[in-house]
Amino acid sequence: MTWQDFCLLGGGLGLFLFGMKMMGDELERAAGNSLRHLLEVLTRNRFIGLLVGMLFTMLVQSSAATTVMVVGFVNGGLMDLFQAAGVIFGANIGTTITSQLIAFKLTDIAPAILLIGVLFYSFGKKAMLRQIGGVIAGFGILFVGLDLMSDTMGKLRDMPEVASFMATFAQTPILGVLTGLAVTALLQSSSASVGVLQLLAAQGVIGLDSAIFVVMGQNIGSTVTALIASAGGNKVAHRTGVLHLMFNVFGTILFYLLVTFLPVADWIASLSPGDPMRQVANAHLIFNVFGVAVFFPFINQLVHLTEKIVPGEDASSNALRLQFLNESILKTPPAALSQAIKEINRMQSLAYENVQAAMESFLKGKADEESDAELESREEVINFLNHEITKYLVLINQTELSEHEGVLVGELFHVVNDIERIGDHAENIIEYAQARSVDKVVISDAALLELREMFSSVRELLDMAQVSFDTHDDNRPSRAYALEQRVDEMDELLRQRHIDRLTKNLCTPQSGMLFTDVVTNLERIADHTINIINAADMD
Repeated sequence: MTWQDFCLLGGGLGLFLFGMKMMGDELERAAGNSLRHLLEVLTRNRFIGLLVGMLFTMLVQSSAATTVMVVGFVNGGLMDLFQAAGVIFGANIGTTITSQLIAFKLTDIAPAILLIGVLFYSFGKKAMLRQIGGVIAGFGILFVGLDLMSDTMGKLRDMPEVASFMATFAQTPILGVLTGLAVTALLQSSSASVGVLQLLAAQGVIGLDSAIFVVMGQNIGSTVTALIASAGGNKVAHRTGVLHLMFNVFGTILFYLLVTFLPVADWIASLSPGDPMRQVANAHLIFNVFGVAVFFPFINQLVHLTEKIVPGEDASSNALRLQFLNESILKTPPAALSQAIKEINRMQSLAYENVQAAMESFLKGKADEESDAELESREEVINFLNHEITKYLVLINQTELSEHEGVLVGELFHVVNDIERIGDHAENIIEYAQARSVDKVVISDAALLELREMFSSVRELLDMAQVSFDTHDDNRPSRAYALEQRVDEMDELLRQRHIDRLTKNLCTPQSGMLFTDVVTNLERIADHTINIINAADMD
């Protein structure tokens, strides 16, 4: 082979990988939000989780995207390890669809497919049409890359070094497993590495007897992405990554023994005689179905084993750490955005707790050291999340986002700031509560009743904001605006009533000052909350 051949081989591999990534990315953009909600909601039962994992992976063409999302859900407490196991099992089967598509050998019509995709992608007026065009274009690029590699790989058969290496493969099957593992870990895609293996088989460079062991290693290598994603998570996230690795390793061991002692390769070859690409695709499918069939009944035992391998419990949920985010998810921007919103919801819940605790303390007029300490601890977490979520949103903004997603990210920057400011106002109110307790400031029953009435409207706004990113309600903006208007009106009314009481000597200047300070902070909390609700309506 000449250096030009190696350039063609590298260029073809580059086009193949790019086409696969483009196809998966555009499918994720076209159906990602709906599929993520499906993945999150329909995985309460492990059998349904298996089906959902298969469907999701088949559509986004990436088991890595599925497992990374599962790690995020487990890390955030939205899915337990038993449910995650079902989805991971399904993802292992779903990922085989790519090799089945490649086996159709559409290289002759690949340029036409590419042209159709580019036309849709370039001239489609609707976002959905452009995304479908991107999927078709990616599919075409994938086969153009395969065609470019095909002739060059044919020359590998005549190289004595390659012939010697393949002879070693045949004599030492474990070398095939290790090679498949290394290549897949490097490419971060079992679908891509299996596709290259199919092409090698089609050119006669490697036989099915050896390729089947490479397929086993490729499945182990596919777990690297989930392991990396779980590294920054909690204990359950770590267990999810280990569970994925353990399932694929155990499946490989059993299938290795089966292939060693039984004519499995001959049986697979008989399913599609004379078609090496389809034979490798079938080997990939059969291996994964075999693993799921054997280990699915033993999910409980696998989960308990991972708990022994990764022992211990996590610290409090209010610890200074991110529960939903890690940089691995950035490979799937819509998923990263979805997880960022979950982390923002967590930050919002902490701020809500602080407002509630601060107002209760002020209205009681008696300081509670334990409650105040908890409030300070939550405020520390809020400040931490403000900094870390903002950094993460910057990273998301540097990825490829749709126009809508880009606008939403811009709004989320403001939402995080609004939540942080709500936390600050809660901290102000607790300081007023402490001052009232220490100085034994008496506030009239009428004034306390007014504060309770105003806080009732603010609390309703906060409740509305807490679910604003999770549920869509066309009437929410108008109801929120009406509440915010009521808070503004009460701000003016309560100030006037305070002046009247002060004029009539019904309250002291000190109690009046605390009263108006609390009113001011409640009004500002309402302002920040309405900003959050408005931003959520864009999701």
